[in-house]
Amino acid sequence: MKKFSFLAITAVVMTGIAFSSCDSKKSVSLKSGLDSVSYIIGASYGNGLKENIKTFPGSPGNVDALVAGFVNAAEGDTIHLGMDMQAAQAYVQEYFQNAQTRLAEETKAEGDKFLEENKTKSGVITTLSGLQYKVITEGTGIKPAAEDTVKVHYTGKLLDGTKFDSSVDRGEPATFPLNGVIRGWSEGVQLMPVGSKYIFWVPADLAYGTQSPSQLIKPNSTLEFEVELLEVTKAK
Repeated sequence: MKKFSFLAITAVVMTGIAFSSCDSKKSVSLKSGLDSVSYIIGASYGNGLKENIKTFPGSPGNVDALVAGFVNAAEGDTIHLGMDMQAAQAYVQEYFQNAQTRLAEETKAEGDKFLEENKTKSGVITTLSGLQYKVITEGTGIKPAAEDTVKVHYTGKLLDGTKFDSSVDRGEPATFPLNGVIRGWSEGVQLMPVGSKYIFWVPADLAYGTQSPSQLIKPNSTLEFEVELLEVTKAK
């Protein structure tokens, strides 16, 4: 499970200005160089946190509460929650851990439901491990073993169709040893003769499990890969 830094979380909580919308933007009169510098520093904090905010589980925070916390802290006031800073940090950490757990459980349930329905579709084959695949093109070359190195073109997507990685888009095939990738890839590509193109649906436990390797891939995500096997280099 992805870990959140106490400092990073606290910084976000205390920097509500980063959560902005058309209705919540604040206007301010900049009458001096110091005013402008103060505004720029505040905007810099918000801009730096913008990408981190996207990784938060659940919904965005309460903008008014976030801005109030930022302003109060910047003016030297204490937190008005009946707790000291150490207790507040522990509270935030526990909240994020619980939210992350809930999100992982929901994502797992969505994936399980998809796989249950997908396995009944024409051409879809389910292996003993739970990996699902469909043959688009069947090649006539050799099949790789787990210790071999393969050259492939691939596109990875979430179940909603969001693309998170693609060698096709980069215009350059990927080369890697099959024993160095996720279990679903290793198992699936070994089924393919060179020249084949398959679609794989990889359950969470054969993919990244509760880990989140990128902002787009949630913990416990079931993933879809379209893979074309171009070449196999046998292990020596």
